[in-house]
Amino acid sequence: MGHPSGFALSYKTGCGPAEQGEGQCCCQGVYEFSQFAEQPGSYPILRLRVGGISKMILSGEDMTALFLTINLAFTVTVILILVGSPLAWWLARTRSLLKAPISAIVALPLVLPPTVLGFYLLVAMGPEGPIGKITQLLGIGTLAFSYPGLVFASVLYSLPFVVQPLQNAFESIGSRPLEVAATLGAGSTQSFFLVAIPMAKSGFFTAAILGFAHTVGEFGVVLMIGGNIPGQTRVVSVQIYDHVEALAYDQAHQLSLLLVLFSFSVLVLVYTFQRRINRPLFSIN
Repeated sequence: MGHPSGFALSYKTGCGPAEQGEGQCCCQGVYEFSQFAEQPGSYPILRLRVGGISKMILSGEDMTALFLTINLAFTVTVILILVGSPLAWWLARTRSLLKAPISAIVALPLVLPPTVLGFYLLVAMGPEGPIGKITQLLGIGTLAFSYPGLVFASVLYSLPFVVQPLQNAFESIGSRPLEVAATLGAGSTQSFFLVAIPMAKSGFFTAAILGFAHTVGEFGVVLMIGGNIPGQTRVVSVQIYDHVEALAYDQAHQLSLLLVLFSFSVLVLVYTFQRRINRPLFSIN
């Protein structure tokens, strides 16, 4: 696919200071990305060429944080769909007295300050915490200030954004289709996979989009749990914070604008889809 005349997006790996000062670019083309250079301190750089003038859009560290954030959001979304689906199904079908307290626990991240949740998770993952003791017994060390710990904390923090849309979708199915499936000899597991999931596909779409978007925008929890380790736990939101602290407002503006456009696009997509199915996104039981 071609691109407008006079515009070229280029991707450069391992630019030195001299090359950046001269405004040189390589690998010109539309969204041409190569692998990260293996040399320490060598990062990819995204540039925009307009009429022969090359301007850096995102620095190497910005690109590293962006790719790490996308990887984290994708991983967390997959885990949340796998874990949240049976939990949402149970909450939608059960009449147990435990439904109210479990629903409240799931919804806690919606009302708790992220630093509060991050603090208690940090304590729990520490060497003296219950999670930390278990992970040390398993020989994997502590999860604090590591990528796996970041994934674990993000799953907990984004849980209501996946469970509640799925729960609403399962509740909207009603009991009639499941009763028909039961009369045809389908068990509870077959009814879940062959009836409930296909009929709740709109809920899965909404849950996946919201879970991914919410993970991208996390700040308090990831900063408390992951810290600020380049290439390991420094996500886009933390990178913006670093730019502001360094008074690098241009870089902060570029990354912030990218997140604003991403968030706006996600919300337009979700609300357009919601309008078609006329179903609420959230409910706190």
